Amino acid sequence: MSKFSMLIAFGIFLSIFTSSCKQHQDARKPISQTSGSFMKKSIERNKKLVASEETRIEALIKSNPNVQYIASKKGYWYTYETKNEIDSLTPKKGDVAFFDYEIKDLKGTIIYSELELRPQIYYVDKQNIMMGLRDGIKLMRKNEKVSFLFPSNMGYGYHGDDKKIGTNTPLICTVTLRDFMSETVYKKQSEAKLKAIPLPAKPKTKAVPELQDTITQ
Repeated sequence: MSKFSMLIAFGIFLSIFTSSCKQHQDARKPISQTSGSFMKKSIERNKKLVASEETRIEALIKSNPNVQYIASKKGYWYTYETKNEIDSLTPKKGDVAFFDYEIKDLKGTIIYSELELRPQIYYVDKQNIMMGLRDGIKLMRKNEKVSFLFPSNMGYGYHGDDKKIGTNTPLICTVTLRDFMSETVYKKQSEAKLKAIPLPAKPKTKAVPELQDTITQ
């Protein structure tokens, strides 16, 4: 199994093991031979899952020989649809990223359209988003469009998203990075926009006519 496969398998096992620990944290029983056997079986299942997903992703890559995919260090693949050859800056922690994206399965069926997910405003490394996007966004330059192939552990993992994405689903995410800036600049821009919004006009009060003393007239 490749280095990427081992990395993915470990990630899947870690997520399942952590979830299991949380569910049973009140019943702290000593580690037994049975629990050790369970862990071994879990690792084996995860290896098979990783191998299956990797085979499907490799088949997709091979079916598009004219598309150059890059293997990331985190165990996913990506290709540029639009590349920015001029700028060198990429989003980092402390920035706010503005992006659009759509999610498809490996067959190319749209799960979430760009319109459904728009707009995306992301405080880099400070918000809980899909693990693959969390890393992938930091590889992109302004106005680039990148298509990512995420194995399930870099997407929504064992649990899915409880909506349209099922358990252990590899994903294709096509992302367009519109812009990014520091949180400080974004805060100043937001405050300036609020100040520029005119306050609603106060309703005019009608003058109350002066009462005349009709008795003395």
